[in-house]
Amino acid sequence: MIDLVAILPFYIQALFPGLDLRVLRALRLLRILKLNHYNSALDDLFGAILEEKKSFLTTLYIFSVAFVLSSSLIYYAEHKVQPEAFRSIPDAMYWSIITLTTVGYGDVSPITVFGKSIAAITAIFGVVVVALLTGIVANAFNAQMDRRKVIFEDQVRNALLDGVLDSDEEASLDDLRKKFGMSKLQADALINHVKKTRENPEL
Repeated sequence: MIDLVAILPFYIQALFPGLDLRVLRALRLLRILKLNHYNSALDDLFGAILEEKKSFLTTLYIFSVAFVLSSSLIYYAEHKVQPEAFRSIPDAMYWSIITLTTVGYGDVSPITVFGKSIAAITAIFGVVVVALLTGIVANAFNAQMDRRKVIFEDQVRNALLDGVLDSDEEASLDDLRKKFGMSKLQADALINHVKKTRENPEL
């Protein structure tokens, strides 16, 4: 479907040569969305976000509340002294999102004491929220990797019940390794670990 939409401008232009389809050509960028078919790391990232959806959405909700609140406060603090920069609350939202995301262009800055206080609190809160989101995703990502390692080790143990890995079992484990996005080095390390624990259960 993505490929069909991406090549649609070509066929439209062939049928209607006079049309200016420069904007529609941007649809070719939709092919970027297919990267997740070729990059298991993206699948892992999206999977980690979905697993921590509740925590992720809660943090985004808090971020949204802070976004609206800081936009409103900075508007009331600055619009009288900087009417061109803070003409309305929607205009103040630009400053708020730049500050909360810790980008801080500096093109719009508060000059009142109250405005600077709001800016300081907003910036600190932005750092905290970004750290929370990063921690949530990182923990979910690590948990997902740990689960995959456990599954892979279980498959290795089952394959080693007879004490040997035959060619079919090796091929099956290699398919599982690729599915999980593990490197050959990681898989070999896990296989060796399972073999050692079979030989010496105290390890």
